[in-house]
Amino acid sequence: MPEWRITKLGDELCVTWDDPTVASGRRRYRLGTSDPKEARRLAPARYAELTRPRGTTVEDIWAGYRLDKAGRSIAETMKYTWKALAPWFASVEAVEVTTADCRAYVEARRQAGKSDGSIHTELGHLRSVLVWAWKQRMIPHAPHIERPTKPNPKDGYITKDEAAKLMDATNAPHVALAIMLMIGTGARSEAALQLTWDRVDFARGIIHLRNPFDKAKRKGRASVPINGKLRAALDVAHKGALSPYVIEWAGGPVKSIRKGIKTAGEAIGRPDVSPHMLRHSAAVWLAEDGHSMDEIAQFLGHDNPRITYRVYARYSPGHLRKLASSLEF
Repeated sequence: MPEWRITKLGDELCVTWDDPTVASGRRRYRLGTSDPKEARRLAPARYAELTRPRGTTVEDIWAGYRLDKAGRSIAETMKYTWKALAPWFASVEAVEVTTADCRAYVEARRQAGKSDGSIHTELGHLRSVLVWAWKQRMIPHAPHIERPTKPNPKDGYITKDEAAKLMDATNAPHVALAIMLMIGTGARSEAALQLTWDRVDFARGIIHLRNPFDKAKRKGRASVPINGKLRAALDVAHKGALSPYVIEWAGGPVKSIRKGIKTAGEAIGRPDVSPHMLRHSAAVWLAEDGHSMDEIAQFLGHDNPRITYRVYARYSPGHLRKLASSLEF
């Protein structure tokens, strides 16, 4: 469960916790005491009572799950997947979700032009919520959620020459710096945009993509060395920085650079370029230069090196070459 904390309201102490389902982003309830020791004794039971979902519809359980995961990126993402799922499942009792319901949902989403990848994710969130509710003993069992087969990862990437052209095609300095940062570190877009200057260690030449104060589970955020060209670009940006964020615009953080990258991509004849493709391209280049999959996995922050092997081994110049030579006759 998310951590609660003791706060003060006038002379009285309260139990307070983050809640992404309400406008204020938090909930606060009086404990009826001003004694800190007594407040700490009362808070756990009060918190458990107040946060336990009251109903067993999918909507009730979904809200409980998001509250349980408050502060994690999944809680924010599920705010958007719920918009798609709610019209179909909100009022349905959790244990009564059927395979037929799932198939009808898949067909409707396909007719609406949504990809199987998006549908797979949406129903995957529904499955996670129902399994969570079962483990919390809120429902007697978690119904099977049938999903479309997960599509293979997109293997499009840009060459080093195209990356240089992409940089030249953008007239926004923050987009150009973001492109260089994502390729130079293999960072995901979110990690690059959340990077702050205190995690750029110029003295040691290392960038720490993970925020040590962020307790939420984040994908693939490693500590990586800074190459020469990226170091020069960061030096210039740091001198003119107006905010704590490495990628900034008008003195504040940037939420998305997807549009800026797409515009630059269209200008060079690669309208398919996306922020994630930059990370993918960095990994492909590393594999093409013959670096080991274990090293690439560490650079990308993969928890499981098997993912790296599955996606990038085929780009390595030595991949399966010894096997092929064994078949000469």
